[in-house]
Amino acid sequence: MVGPVMRTILSFAALFLSVILLQLSTGGVGPLDAISGAAMGFDNRQIGLLGSAHFFGFFIGCWWAPRLMGRVGHSRAFAVCTALGAMGLLAHTLTDNPYAWAAMRIASGLCVAGCYTVIEAWLNAKVTNENRGRTSGLYRIADTGASLAAQLMIAVLPPANYISYNLLAILCCATLLPLMMTRASQPKIPSAPRLRPGLAWRCSPLGVAGVIVSALSGASFRMVGPIYGQEVGLMIDQIAFFLAAFVLGGALAQYPVGWLADKFDRRWVLIWLSGVSMVACALTLPASGGGTLAIMVSAAFFGLTTVPIFSVSAAHANDFATSEERVELSAALMFFYATGAIAAPLLASALIEAFGPGALFAFIAVGHAGLIIFGLARMRSRATPTERTRYVYAPRTSFTIGKMLKRAREGRQ
Repeated sequence: MVGPVMRTILSFAALFLSVILLQLSTGGVGPLDAISGAAMGFDNRQIGLLGSAHFFGFFIGCWWAPRLMGRVGHSRAFAVCTALGAMGLLAHTLTDNPYAWAAMRIASGLCVAGCYTVIEAWLNAKVTNENRGRTSGLYRIADTGASLAAQLMIAVLPPANYISYNLLAILCCATLLPLMMTRASQPKIPSAPRLRPGLAWRCSPLGVAGVIVSALSGASFRMVGPIYGQEVGLMIDQIAFFLAAFVLGGALAQYPVGWLADKFDRRWVLIWLSGVSMVACALTLPASGGGTLAIMVSAAFFGLTTVPIFSVSAAHANDFATSEERVELSAALMFFYATGAIAAPLLASALIEAFGPGALFAFIAVGHAGLIIFGLARMRSRATPTERTRYVYAPRTSFTIGKMLKRAREGRQ
């Protein structure tokens, strides 16, 4: 007899498999580009530009994909975005110009945002109140597990090699197969959420600040972290575990931080998370000279303290929004995240170029210090609401993710 979890897996198997393949193909290109760029003589600023270009494409995709889906449907929109991603990956082998690579990374970022928009719209249309919690949990496991595996792939992908980029392109093309071959009917086309950045600031200036600092931390580390790893003496296979440790630390933090965010004032949770993140940044200095294990542990601790900041910030902002505003609020918060993520890799790489590898974590620590100061100031402005939404892990995937999270925040599982 098939249990409820297995029924959920079978019902959404095509979508989950597409998520896994998408993460394996696009999650590995960031660190591979950084290592390949260094091997080909790109300077640190040019490598940082590649990360910024990815998030610029991601921002375009978040805005454009819902409108494309409205015109041509889920499957065709998914095919368009996947094709752009595969072309961006394959084109890496045609030139060694860093600015051409940046244009290719725009295509990869657009692919990520577009494909997640389709997958999450499809999931949201097909889930029911009975299986929403299980579906969200399995989706999170598939996404995080594949992200972890994508970082580890760097250990076996030779940098600046056409085989590596061809393999990632094959995985990107394979992302099409589960959705194209499923017999499940396409859902109705959802309306695109309006993009109202002012709504997020009106609901919670601290939530906006937290999302931007989350972008500063995550985008800098994931896109520029390989440069840091090389400059502190890690080999390529060790850089893969260095990045994976960060992802694993962030995944392990979600449950305990969620418990704290539901039990205590979320502003204090944000302030303490930023404080501990500054400690994590400071510990990277002695860790860089303490051997490979110390560097790995410091990366995991850094992920443990910084990754949950986005979800806590989003939960705090949702406490001040009405039920009708929550989908648009999610899109607005993603707008601020994408904006911060566009700037962060370029700034971090320039600082490393000027001051050495330790500048990466000094840059991130300054951002967290600013969040602490702003959080303390906001606590003097108004009281926390008596009725609060549930803490929900919020992936940074598309502007449409709010549709899937709305009912979970309001407690209707």
